Amino acid sequence: MKNLKASHQAQKPVMKVARTKIGLSRVDRMGGEHGMSEQEQDHYLGSIGAFSSILFPRIDKEGSEETQEPPEFFRDLNLDQVVDTITSGWDEFNLKPFFYKPLKDADTIIYRQEVMRDLEDEQVMEAITWFTERMRVTLRYLKHSEDLGYKEQKEGWFLESVKVYGEAVNGLFSRLDDLPLASRGLRSLREFLAAYLHSNGFKKLSDETKKLADDLAAIRYSLIIKGNRITVRDYDGEEDYAATVEETFRKFSRGEAKDYRREFKGSGMNHVEAWILERVAWLNKPVFKRLEEFSTDHAGYLEGTIARFYREIQFYVAYLGYMREFHRAGLSFCYPQVSGDKEERVQGAFDLALAHNLIAQQGTIVPNDFYLNGSERIIVVSGPNQGGKTTFARMFGQLHYLASIGCLVPGTKARLFLFDNILTHFEREEDIANLRSKLEDDLLRTRQILERATPNSIFIMNEAFASTTVNDALVLSKRILEKITQLDALCVFVTFLDELSSLNEKTVSMVSTVDPNDPAVRTYKLERRPADGLAYAIAIARKHGVTYEQLKERIGE
Repeated sequence: MKNLKASHQAQKPVMKVARTKIGLSRVDRMGGEHGMSEQEQDHYLGSIGAFSSILFPRIDKEGSEETQEPPEFFRDLNLDQVVDTITSGWDEFNLKPFFYKPLKDADTIIYRQEVMRDLEDEQVMEAITWFTERMRVTLRYLKHSEDLGYKEQKEGWFLESVKVYGEAVNGLFSRLDDLPLASRGLRSLREFLAAYLHSNGFKKLSDETKKLADDLAAIRYSLIIKGNRITVRDYDGEEDYAATVEETFRKFSRGEAKDYRREFKGSGMNHVEAWILERVAWLNKPVFKRLEEFSTDHAGYLEGTIARFYREIQFYVAYLGYMREFHRAGLSFCYPQVSGDKEERVQGAFDLALAHNLIAQQGTIVPNDFYLNGSERIIVVSGPNQGGKTTFARMFGQLHYLASIGCLVPGTKARLFLFDNILTHFEREEDIANLRSKLEDDLLRTRQILERATPNSIFIMNEAFASTTVNDALVLSKRILEKITQLDALCVFVTFLDELSSLNEKTVSMVSTVDPNDPAVRTYKLERRPADGLAYAIAIARKHGVTYEQLKERIGE
Protein backbone atom coordinates (compact mmCIF):
# COMPACT_ATOMS: atom_id res chain seq x y z
CA MET A 1 0.00 0.00 0.00
CA LYS A 2 1.08 3.53 -0.63
CA ASN A 3 0.15 7.05 0.33
CA LEU A 4 -0.23 9.00 -2.93
CA LYS A 5 1.42 12.11 -1.53
CA ALA A 6 4.49 10.19 -0.46
CA SER A 7 4.63 8.41 -3.79
CA HIS A 8 4.24 11.66 -5.71
CA GLN A 9 7.01 13.37 -3.75
CA ALA A 10 9.34 10.46 -4.26
CA GLN A 11 9.03 10.99 -7.99
CA LYS A 12 9.80 14.70 -7.73
CA PRO A 13 13.38 15.05 -8.98
CA VAL A 14 15.82 17.85 -8.52
CA MET A 15 15.47 18.93 -12.11
CA LYS A 16 18.17 20.39 -14.30
CA VAL A 17 15.58 22.09 -16.47
CA ALA A 18 16.41 25.25 -18.35
CA ARG A 19 14.85 28.20 -16.55
CA THR A 20 11.90 29.77 -18.27
CA LYS A 21 13.04 33.03 -19.85
CA ILE A 22 10.95 35.92 -18.60
CA GLY A 23 10.85 38.38 -21.43
CA LEU A 24 8.37 39.13 -24.18
CA SER A 25 6.50 35.97 -23.28
CA ARG A 26 3.11 34.76 -22.27
CA VAL A 27 3.70 35.72 -18.64
CA ASP A 28 4.25 39.39 -19.44
CA ARG A 29 0.54 40.02 -19.24
CA MET A 30 -1.85 38.70 -16.63
CA GLY A 31 -3.52 35.42 -17.40
CA GLY A 32 -1.16 34.40 -20.19
CA GLU A 33 -2.47 32.76 -23.33
CA HIS A 34 -5.63 31.49 -21.68
CA GLY A 35 -6.47 34.45 -19.46
CA MET A 36 -8.13 37.84 -19.65
CA SER A 37 -8.21 40.26 -22.53
CA GLU A 38 -6.04 43.37 -22.22
CA GLN A 39 -9.13 45.49 -21.48
CA GLU A 40 -10.20 43.11 -18.72
CA GLN A 41 -6.67 43.10 -17.31
CA ASP A 42 -6.49 46.91 -17.26
CA HIS A 43 -9.84 47.09 -15.47
CA TYR A 44 -8.67 44.44 -13.00
CA LEU A 45 -5.40 46.20 -12.29
CA GLY A 46 -7.18 49.50 -11.79
CA SER A 47 -9.51 47.87 -9.31
CA ILE A 48 -6.77 46.43 -7.08
CA GLY A 49 -4.01 49.01 -7.22
CA ALA A 50 -2.09 51.51 -9.28
CA PHE A 51 1.18 49.57 -9.39
CA SER A 52 2.23 48.33 -12.82
CA SER A 53 6.05 48.43 -12.99
CA ILE A 54 9.02 48.71 -10.65
CA LEU A 55 11.01 50.43 -13.42
CA PHE A 56 8.46 53.04 -14.46
CA PRO A 57 5.98 55.03 -12.35
CA ARG A 58 3.64 54.81 -15.32
CA ILE A 59 3.60 52.35 -18.21
CA ASP A 60 3.23 54.23 -21.47
CA LYS A 61 4.34 53.38 -24.99
CA GLU A 62 7.96 54.25 -24.19
CA GLY A 63 7.95 52.09 -21.08
CA SER A 64 6.48 49.08 -22.83
CA GLU A 65 8.81 49.07 -25.84
CA GLU A 66 12.12 47.21 -25.61
CA THR A 67 15.12 47.01 -27.85
CA GLN A 68 17.56 44.14 -28.07
CA GLU A 69 20.28 46.31 -29.64
CA PRO A 70 22.59 48.62 -27.66
CA PRO A 71 22.94 52.31 -28.53
CA GLU A 72 25.62 52.89 -31.15
CA PHE A 73 27.92 54.74 -28.73
CA PHE A 74 28.11 51.78 -26.33
CA ARG A 75 31.25 50.32 -27.85
CA ASP A 76 33.10 53.67 -27.91
CA LEU A 77 32.41 54.20 -24.21
CA ASN A 78 33.05 50.54 -23.26
CA LEU A 79 29.50 50.41 -21.93
CA ASP A 80 29.06 47.12 -23.78
CA GLN A 81 31.68 45.62 -21.46
CA VAL A 82 29.99 47.16 -18.41
CA VAL A 83 26.53 45.82 -19.28
CA ASP A 84 27.92 42.39 -20.22
CA THR A 85 29.50 42.14 -16.78
CA ILE A 86 26.39 43.37 -14.95
CA THR A 87 24.07 40.92 -16.71
CA SER A 88 26.40 37.92 -16.64
CA GLY A 89 24.52 35.07 -14.96
CA TRP A 90 21.14 36.74 -15.44
CA ASP A 91 20.36 35.46 -18.95
CA GLU A 92 16.99 34.01 -17.92
CA PHE A 93 15.65 37.53 -17.30
CA ASN A 94 16.82 39.18 -20.53
CA LEU A 95 17.94 42.31 -18.66
CA LYS A 96 20.00 43.98 -21.37
CA PRO A 97 17.04 45.84 -22.94
CA PHE A 98 16.63 47.70 -19.62
CA PHE A 99 20.24 48.88 -19.87
CA TYR A 100 19.86 49.86 -23.53
CA LYS A 101 17.18 52.47 -22.95
CA PRO A 102 18.07 55.87 -21.43
CA LEU A 103 15.24 57.74 -19.76
CA LYS A 104 14.08 61.18 -20.81
CA ASP A 105 12.15 61.96 -17.65
CA ALA A 106 13.88 63.03 -14.43
CA ASP A 107 10.96 61.77 -12.33
CA THR A 108 11.41 58.22 -13.66
CA ILE A 109 15.12 58.41 -12.82
CA ILE A 110 14.26 59.48 -9.27
CA TYR A 111 11.67 56.67 -9.09
CA ARG A 112 14.43 54.13 -9.83
CA GLN A 113 16.86 55.76 -7.42
CA GLU A 114 14.26 55.42 -4.65
CA VAL A 115 13.94 51.69 -5.33
CA MET A 116 17.73 51.31 -5.33
CA ARG A 117 17.91 53.01 -1.92
CA ASP A 118 15.29 50.65 -0.48
CA LEU A 119 17.12 47.61 -1.87
CA GLU A 120 20.32 48.69 -0.12
CA ASP A 121 18.51 47.71 3.08
CA GLU A 122 19.48 44.12 3.91
CA GLN A 123 15.97 43.04 4.92
CA VAL A 124 14.41 44.36 1.73
CA MET A 125 17.03 42.63 -0.40
CA GLU A 126 16.53 39.37 1.51
CA ALA A 127 12.79 39.55 0.79
CA ILE A 128 13.40 40.05 -2.92
CA THR A 129 16.03 37.28 -3.01
CA TRP A 130 13.65 34.85 -1.30
CA PHE A 131 10.83 35.76 -3.71
CA THR A 132 13.14 35.33 -6.70
CA GLU A 133 14.11 31.82 -5.65
CA ARG A 134 10.49 30.77 -5.09
CA MET A 135 9.49 32.17 -8.46
CA ARG A 136 12.37 30.31 -10.09
CA VAL A 137 11.00 27.10 -8.61
CA THR A 138 7.49 28.05 -9.78
CA LEU A 139 8.61 28.49 -13.35
CA ARG A 140 10.85 25.43 -13.27
CA TYR A 141 7.91 23.29 -12.17
CA LEU A 142 5.70 24.89 -14.80
CA LYS A 143 8.29 24.24 -17.50
CA HIS A 144 8.63 20.64 -16.31
CA SER A 145 4.87 20.19 -16.46
CA GLU A 146 4.84 21.40 -20.04
CA ASP A 147 7.65 19.03 -21.03
CA LEU A 148 6.24 15.82 -19.55
CA GLY A 149 4.29 13.28 -21.56
CA TYR A 150 2.04 11.52 -19.01
CA LYS A 151 -1.21 13.35 -18.37
CA GLU A 152 -1.58 12.83 -14.61
CA GLN A 153 2.07 13.63 -13.99
CA LYS A 154 1.84 16.85 -16.05
CA GLU A 155 -1.17 17.92 -14.03
CA GLY A 156 0.53 17.03 -10.74
CA TRP A 157 3.56 19.18 -11.53
CA PHE A 158 1.27 22.00 -12.61
CA LEU A 159 -0.41 21.88 -9.20
CA GLU A 160 3.00 21.98 -7.52
CA SER A 161 3.88 25.06 -9.59
CA VAL A 162 0.71 26.86 -8.48
CA LYS A 163 1.40 25.93 -4.83
CA VAL A 164 4.88 27.45 -4.90
CA TYR A 165 3.56 30.53 -6.72
CA GLY A 166 1.06 31.12 -3.92
CA GLU A 167 3.84 30.73 -1.35
CA ALA A 168 6.01 33.20 -3.27
CA VAL A 169 3.35 35.92 -3.44
CA ASN A 170 2.20 35.48 0.16
CA GLY A 171 5.77 35.31 1.39
CA LEU A 172 6.83 38.45 -0.46
CA PHE A 173 3.97 40.46 1.00
CA SER A 174 4.54 39.18 4.55
CA ARG A 175 8.24 40.02 4.32
CA LEU A 176 7.63 43.53 3.00
CA ASP A 177 4.60 44.30 5.15
CA ASP A 178 6.41 45.63 8.21
CA LEU A 179 9.46 47.12 6.51
CA PRO A 180 9.86 50.93 6.38
CA LEU A 181 9.83 51.22 2.59
CA ALA A 182 10.53 54.72 1.26
CA SER A 183 10.30 54.22 -2.51
CA ARG A 184 7.10 54.85 -4.41
CA GLY A 185 7.73 51.69 -6.40
CA LEU A 186 7.98 49.19 -3.54
CA ARG A 187 5.25 50.88 -1.51
CA SER A 188 2.91 50.64 -4.50
CA LEU A 189 3.92 47.02 -4.99
CA ARG A 190 3.06 46.26 -1.38
CA GLU A 191 -0.36 47.86 -1.79
CA PHE A 192 -0.88 45.90 -4.99
CA LEU A 193 0.04 42.62 -3.27
CA ALA A 194 -2.33 43.33 -0.38
CA ALA A 195 -5.20 43.92 -2.81
CA TYR A 196 -4.25 40.96 -5.00
CA LEU A 197 -4.04 38.53 -2.08
CA HIS A 198 -7.54 39.58 -1.00
CA SER A 199 -9.00 39.44 -4.51
CA ASN A 200 -11.62 36.83 -5.25
CA GLY A 201 -9.51 35.35 -8.03
CA PHE A 202 -6.46 34.71 -5.85
CA LYS A 203 -8.55 33.44 -2.93
CA LYS A 204 -10.29 30.98 -5.22
CA LEU A 205 -6.96 29.84 -6.65
CA SER A 206 -5.46 29.38 -3.17
CA ASP A 207 -8.48 27.54 -1.79
CA GLU A 208 -8.71 25.18 -4.74
CA THR A 209 -4.96 24.53 -4.66
CA LYS A 210 -4.94 23.66 -0.97
CA LYS A 211 -8.06 21.49 -1.12
CA LEU A 212 -6.86 19.59 -4.16
CA ALA A 213 -3.36 19.08 -2.75
CA ASP A 214 -4.82 17.82 0.56
CA ASP A 215 -7.20 15.47 -1.22
CA LEU A 216 -4.44 14.04 -3.37
CA ALA A 217 -2.21 13.60 -0.32
CA ALA A 218 -4.97 11.69 1.44
CA ILE A 219 -5.25 9.06 -1.31
CA ARG A 220 -3.93 5.66 -0.25
CA TYR A 221 -3.75 2.55 -2.36
CA SER A 222 -2.31 -0.95 -2.32
CA LEU A 223 0.07 -2.63 -4.74
CA ILE A 224 0.08 -6.40 -5.06
CA ILE A 225 3.24 -7.52 -6.82
CA LYS A 226 3.51 -11.14 -7.91
CA GLY A 227 6.24 -12.00 -10.41
CA ASN A 228 5.94 -9.57 -13.26
CA ARG A 229 2.32 -8.80 -12.49
CA ILE A 230 1.18 -5.72 -10.54
CA THR A 231 -2.30 -5.13 -9.22
CA VAL A 232 -3.45 -1.72 -8.03
CA ARG A 233 -6.45 -1.53 -5.72
CA ASP A 234 -7.97 0.65 -3.00
CA TYR A 235 -6.36 0.51 0.40
CA ASP A 236 -8.43 -1.62 2.72
CA GLY A 237 -6.65 -1.34 6.05
CA GLU A 238 -3.83 -3.73 5.20
CA GLU A 239 -0.84 -3.74 7.51
CA ASP A 240 2.17 -1.69 6.48
CA TYR A 241 4.80 -4.44 6.37
CA ALA A 242 7.58 -2.00 5.64
CA ALA A 243 7.21 -0.60 9.14
CA THR A 244 7.05 -4.12 10.64
CA VAL A 245 10.25 -5.24 8.88
CA GLU A 246 12.04 -2.08 9.90
CA GLU A 247 11.07 -2.55 13.53
CA THR A 248 12.11 -6.25 13.50
CA PHE A 249 15.62 -5.51 12.28
CA ARG A 250 16.12 -2.40 14.41
CA LYS A 251 17.82 -4.47 17.13
CA PHE A 252 20.59 -5.41 14.71
CA SER A 253 21.45 -1.80 14.05
CA ARG A 254 25.00 -0.77 14.97
CA GLY A 255 24.87 2.99 15.02
CA GLU A 256 24.11 5.22 12.10
CA ALA A 257 23.92 3.23 8.88
CA LYS A 258 25.37 4.49 5.64
CA ASP A 259 22.72 5.93 3.38
CA TYR A 260 22.96 4.22 -0.01
CA ARG A 261 20.05 6.10 -1.49
CA ARG A 262 20.75 8.32 -4.46
CA GLU A 263 18.90 11.38 -5.62
CA PHE A 264 16.61 10.58 -8.53
CA LYS A 265 17.45 12.89 -11.43
CA GLY A 266 15.19 11.55 -14.13
CA SER A 267 12.90 13.88 -16.03
CA GLY A 268 9.75 11.85 -15.49
CA MET A 269 8.21 8.49 -14.71
CA ASN A 270 8.92 5.25 -16.48
CA HIS A 271 6.11 3.35 -18.16
CA VAL A 272 5.46 1.13 -15.13
CA GLU A 273 5.06 4.10 -12.78
CA ALA A 274 2.83 5.82 -15.34
CA TRP A 275 0.66 2.68 -15.59
CA ILE A 276 0.31 2.56 -11.79
CA LEU A 277 -0.62 6.24 -11.63
CA GLU A 278 -3.25 5.77 -14.34
CA ARG A 279 -4.86 2.98 -12.26
CA VAL A 280 -4.72 5.10 -9.11
CA ALA A 281 -6.43 7.92 -11.06
CA TRP A 282 -9.09 5.47 -12.26
CA LEU A 283 -9.73 4.37 -8.66
CA ASN A 284 -10.05 8.01 -7.57
CA LYS A 285 -11.86 9.54 -10.51
CA PRO A 286 -13.49 12.52 -8.72
CA VAL A 287 -10.18 13.87 -7.35
CA PHE A 288 -8.27 13.40 -10.59
CA LYS A 289 -11.14 14.89 -12.57
CA ARG A 290 -10.79 18.00 -10.40
CA LEU A 291 -7.03 17.96 -11.02
CA GLU A 292 -7.69 17.92 -14.76
CA GLU A 293 -10.19 20.79 -14.50
CA PHE A 294 -7.81 22.73 -12.24
CA SER A 295 -5.03 22.54 -14.84
CA THR A 296 -7.38 23.80 -17.54
CA ASP A 297 -9.13 26.49 -15.53
CA HIS A 298 -5.91 28.01 -14.14
CA ALA A 299 -3.59 27.60 -17.13
CA GLY A 300 -2.90 31.33 -17.01
CA TYR A 301 -2.51 31.58 -13.23
CA LEU A 302 0.65 33.73 -13.37
CA GLU A 303 -0.51 37.28 -12.66
CA GLY A 304 1.09 39.51 -15.30
CA THR A 305 2.07 42.37 -12.98
CA ILE A 306 3.81 39.95 -10.61
CA ALA A 307 5.57 38.22 -13.50
CA ARG A 308 6.70 41.64 -14.77
CA PHE A 309 7.93 42.61 -11.31
CA TYR A 310 9.84 39.33 -11.00
CA ARG A 311 11.77 40.18 -14.14
CA GLU A 312 12.17 43.94 -13.68
CA ILE A 313 13.39 43.86 -10.06
CA GLN A 314 16.45 41.91 -11.23
CA PHE A 315 17.66 45.08 -12.98
CA TYR A 316 18.33 46.57 -9.54
CA VAL A 317 19.58 43.35 -7.95
CA ALA A 318 22.09 42.74 -10.74
CA TYR A 319 23.44 46.30 -10.61
CA LEU A 320 23.77 46.37 -6.83
CA GLY A 321 25.55 43.02 -6.99
CA TYR A 322 27.89 44.43 -9.62
CA MET A 323 28.73 47.35 -7.33
CA ARG A 324 29.96 45.08 -4.53
CA GLU A 325 33.16 44.31 -6.41
CA PHE A 326 34.06 48.00 -6.42
CA HIS A 327 33.02 48.54 -2.80
CA ARG A 328 35.39 45.75 -1.76
CA ALA A 329 38.15 47.61 -3.59
CA GLY A 330 37.38 50.78 -1.60
CA LEU A 331 35.65 52.62 -4.46
CA SER A 332 32.52 54.70 -4.03
CA PHE A 333 29.21 55.08 -5.86
CA CYS A 334 26.69 57.85 -5.40
CA TYR A 335 23.18 58.83 -6.41
CA PRO A 336 23.54 61.56 -9.03
CA GLN A 337 21.41 64.68 -9.13
CA VAL A 338 20.04 64.74 -12.68
CA SER A 339 18.33 67.72 -14.30
CA GLY A 340 18.24 70.01 -17.31
CA ASP A 341 20.90 72.25 -15.75
CA LYS A 342 24.17 72.17 -17.72
CA GLU A 343 26.28 73.22 -14.75
CA GLU A 344 27.93 69.98 -13.65
CA ARG A 345 30.10 68.83 -10.77
CA VAL A 346 31.54 65.35 -10.23
CA GLN A 347 33.97 64.14 -7.58
CA GLY A 348 35.92 60.89 -7.30
CA ALA A 349 34.69 59.35 -10.57
CA PHE A 350 36.32 56.50 -12.51
CA ASP A 351 35.89 54.42 -15.68
CA LEU A 352 33.89 51.30 -14.70
CA ALA A 353 35.19 49.04 -17.47
CA LEU A 354 38.82 49.92 -16.76
CA ALA A 355 38.34 49.67 -13.00
CA HIS A 356 36.81 46.20 -13.34
CA ASN A 357 39.89 45.01 -15.24
CA LEU A 358 42.33 46.72 -12.86
CA ILE A 359 40.68 45.15 -9.81
CA ALA A 360 41.13 41.72 -11.38
CA GLN A 361 44.80 42.56 -11.94
CA GLN A 362 45.15 44.14 -8.49
CA GLY A 363 45.97 47.45 -10.15
CA THR A 364 45.40 50.98 -8.89
CA ILE A 365 42.31 52.98 -9.85
CA VAL A 366 42.78 56.76 -10.00
CA PRO A 367 39.54 58.77 -9.54
CA ASN A 368 39.10 62.16 -11.19
CA ASP A 369 36.96 65.26 -10.69
CA PHE A 370 35.50 67.80 -13.09
CA TYR A 371 33.04 70.67 -13.10
CA LEU A 372 31.38 73.11 -15.47
CA ASN A 373 30.18 76.49 -14.21
CA GLY A 374 28.04 79.18 -15.76
CA SER A 375 28.29 79.16 -19.54
CA GLU A 376 31.07 76.55 -19.66
CA ARG A 377 30.11 73.66 -21.92
CA ILE A 378 33.22 72.15 -23.56
CA ILE A 379 36.06 70.32 -21.79
CA VAL A 380 39.17 70.16 -23.97
CA VAL A 381 41.45 67.40 -22.67
CA SER A 382 45.13 67.46 -23.60
CA GLY A 383 48.43 66.13 -22.29
CA PRO A 384 50.91 63.32 -22.92
CA ASN A 385 49.92 60.06 -24.59
CA GLN A 386 48.74 57.20 -22.37
CA GLY A 387 47.97 59.71 -19.64
CA GLY A 388 44.31 58.92 -19.11
CA LYS A 389 42.71 61.33 -21.59
CA THR A 390 40.60 58.72 -23.42
CA THR A 391 39.71 57.08 -20.10
CA PHE A 392 38.40 60.44 -18.87
CA ALA A 393 36.29 60.84 -22.02
CA ARG A 394 34.79 57.36 -21.58
CA MET A 395 34.18 58.03 -17.89
CA PHE A 396 32.33 61.24 -18.78
CA GLY A 397 30.00 59.33 -21.10
CA GLN A 398 29.50 56.42 -18.69
CA LEU A 399 28.52 58.76 -15.87
CA HIS A 400 25.86 60.50 -17.92
CA TYR A 401 24.48 57.28 -19.34
CA LEU A 402 24.27 55.35 -16.07
CA ALA A 403 22.61 58.36 -14.44
CA SER A 404 20.07 58.41 -17.28
CA ILE A 405 18.89 54.86 -16.55
CA GLY A 406 18.47 55.53 -12.83
CA CYS A 407 21.63 53.82 -11.57
CA LEU A 408 24.20 54.92 -9.05
CA VAL A 409 27.33 56.29 -10.70
CA PRO A 410 30.99 55.79 -9.78
CA GLY A 411 32.10 58.68 -7.59
CA THR A 412 31.45 60.40 -4.28
CA LYS A 413 29.25 63.21 -5.63
CA ALA A 414 27.64 63.95 -9.00
CA ARG A 415 25.40 66.57 -10.54
CA LEU A 416 24.75 65.72 -14.19
CA PHE A 417 22.80 66.95 -17.19
CA LEU A 418 19.91 64.88 -18.58
CA PHE A 419 20.74 64.54 -22.28
CA ASP A 420 18.70 63.48 -25.29
CA ASN A 421 21.55 61.66 -27.06
CA ILE A 422 25.25 60.87 -26.74
CA LEU A 423 27.21 61.39 -29.95
CA THR A 424 30.70 59.89 -30.05
CA HIS A 425 33.64 59.97 -32.42
CA PHE A 426 36.43 57.55 -31.54
CA GLU A 427 39.14 56.24 -33.81
CA ARG A 428 38.19 53.09 -35.68
CA GLU A 429 40.22 50.51 -37.52
CA GLU A 430 40.30 51.10 -41.25
CA ASP A 431 37.94 48.93 -43.25
CA ILE A 432 39.68 47.58 -46.36
CA ALA A 433 36.28 47.44 -48.08
CA ASN A 434 35.90 51.18 -47.54
CA LEU A 435 37.60 53.09 -50.36
CA ARG A 436 37.43 56.41 -48.50
CA SER A 437 40.58 57.84 -46.94
CA LYS A 438 40.87 58.00 -43.14
CA LEU A 439 40.36 61.76 -43.18
CA GLU A 440 37.35 61.53 -45.48
CA ASP A 441 35.82 58.89 -43.24
CA ASP A 442 36.38 61.07 -40.15
CA LEU A 443 34.74 64.03 -41.86
CA LEU A 444 31.74 61.98 -42.95
CA ARG A 445 31.20 60.55 -39.47
CA THR A 446 31.54 63.99 -37.91
CA ARG A 447 28.99 65.49 -40.28
CA GLN A 448 26.55 62.69 -39.48
CA ILE A 449 26.69 63.28 -35.74
CA LEU A 450 26.43 67.05 -36.16
CA GLU A 451 23.30 66.60 -38.26
CA ARG A 452 21.69 64.60 -35.43
CA ALA A 453 22.74 66.98 -32.66
CA THR A 454 20.49 69.21 -30.57
CA PRO A 455 21.31 71.65 -27.74
CA ASN A 456 20.59 68.76 -25.33
CA SER A 457 23.06 66.35 -26.91
CA ILE A 458 26.43 65.35 -25.46
CA PHE A 459 29.49 65.13 -27.74
CA ILE A 460 32.46 62.94 -26.87
CA MET A 461 35.20 63.23 -29.47
CA ASN A 462 38.50 61.43 -29.05
CA GLU A 463 41.48 62.77 -31.06
CA ALA A 464 39.57 63.45 -34.25
CA PHE A 465 41.62 64.16 -37.40
CA ALA A 466 44.83 62.65 -36.04
CA SER A 467 45.45 61.29 -39.54
CA THR A 468 45.98 64.71 -41.14
CA THR A 469 48.47 67.56 -40.70
CA VAL A 470 48.51 69.68 -37.57
CA ASN A 471 47.27 72.77 -39.41
CA ASP A 472 44.41 70.91 -41.09
CA ALA A 473 43.45 69.21 -37.85
CA LEU A 474 43.44 72.59 -36.09
CA VAL A 475 41.22 74.22 -38.71
CA LEU A 476 38.75 71.32 -38.79
CA SER A 477 38.63 70.97 -35.00
CA LYS A 478 37.92 74.69 -34.56
CA ARG A 479 35.05 74.50 -37.04
CA ILE A 480 33.50 71.60 -35.14
CA LEU A 481 33.90 73.22 -31.73
CA GLU A 482 32.38 76.43 -33.05
CA LYS A 483 29.34 74.44 -34.23
CA ILE A 484 29.04 72.76 -30.82
CA THR A 485 29.40 76.16 -29.17
CA GLN A 486 26.53 77.52 -31.24
CA LEU A 487 24.38 74.59 -30.18
CA ASP A 488 25.31 75.22 -26.53
CA ALA A 489 25.80 71.45 -26.19
CA LEU A 490 28.05 69.67 -23.68
CA CYS A 491 31.26 68.21 -25.08
CA VAL A 492 34.48 66.45 -24.12
CA PHE A 493 37.10 66.96 -26.84
CA VAL A 494 40.32 64.94 -26.48
CA THR A 495 43.11 66.43 -28.57
CA PHE A 496 46.84 66.89 -29.04
CA LEU A 497 46.21 70.52 -30.08
CA ASP A 498 46.74 72.80 -27.10
CA GLU A 499 45.42 75.79 -29.05
CA LEU A 500 41.86 74.44 -28.76
CA SER A 501 41.83 74.62 -24.96
CA SER A 502 41.20 78.38 -24.92
CA LEU A 503 39.00 78.65 -27.99
CA ASN A 504 36.21 80.69 -26.37
CA GLU A 505 34.41 81.44 -23.11
CA LYS A 506 32.53 78.12 -23.23
CA THR A 507 35.75 76.11 -23.34
CA VAL A 508 37.73 74.89 -20.32
CA SER A 509 41.02 73.02 -20.29
CA MET A 510 41.92 69.83 -18.47
CA VAL A 511 45.41 68.34 -18.70
CA SER A 512 46.61 64.83 -17.93
CA THR A 513 49.68 64.96 -15.68
CA VAL A 514 52.89 63.04 -15.14
CA ASP A 515 55.08 62.44 -12.11
CA PRO A 516 57.25 65.60 -11.81
CA ASN A 517 60.17 63.43 -10.71
CA ASP A 518 59.81 60.99 -13.59
CA PRO A 519 57.95 62.19 -16.69
CA ALA A 520 57.79 58.63 -18.00
CA VAL A 521 55.36 57.83 -15.17
CA ARG A 522 51.76 58.90 -15.74
CA THR A 523 49.66 59.85 -12.73
CA TYR A 524 46.38 59.38 -14.65
CA LYS A 525 45.19 62.45 -12.78
CA LEU A 526 43.64 65.25 -14.81
CA GLU A 527 43.90 68.83 -13.63
CA ARG A 528 41.77 71.77 -14.65
CA ARG A 529 44.35 74.30 -15.84
CA PRO A 530 45.54 75.94 -19.07
CA ALA A 531 47.28 73.71 -21.58
CA ASP A 532 50.66 75.38 -22.11
CA GLY A 533 52.32 72.44 -23.85
CA LEU A 534 55.21 72.68 -21.41
CA ALA A 535 54.29 70.38 -18.57
CA TYR A 536 55.65 67.25 -20.18
CA ALA A 537 58.71 68.97 -21.64
CA ILE A 538 59.61 70.59 -18.32
CA ALA A 539 59.27 67.27 -16.53
CA ILE A 540 61.64 65.62 -19.02
CA ALA A 541 64.10 68.52 -18.73
CA ARG A 542 63.99 68.37 -14.95
CA LYS A 543 64.62 64.61 -14.98
CA HIS A 544 67.75 65.13 -17.10
CA GLY A 545 68.88 68.25 -15.23
CA VAL A 546 68.54 70.66 -18.13
CA THR A 547 65.86 73.10 -16.97
CA TYR A 548 66.81 76.78 -17.06
CA GLU A 549 67.33 76.89 -13.30
CA GLN A 550 69.36 73.68 -13.30
CA LEU A 551 71.57 74.80 -16.19
CA LYS A 552 72.09 78.21 -14.63
CA GLU A 553 73.10 76.60 -11.35
CA ARG A 554 75.55 74.25 -13.10
CA ILE A 555 77.11 77.11 -15.11
CA GLY A 556 77.49 79.10 -11.92
CA GLU A 557 79.32 76.22 -10.34
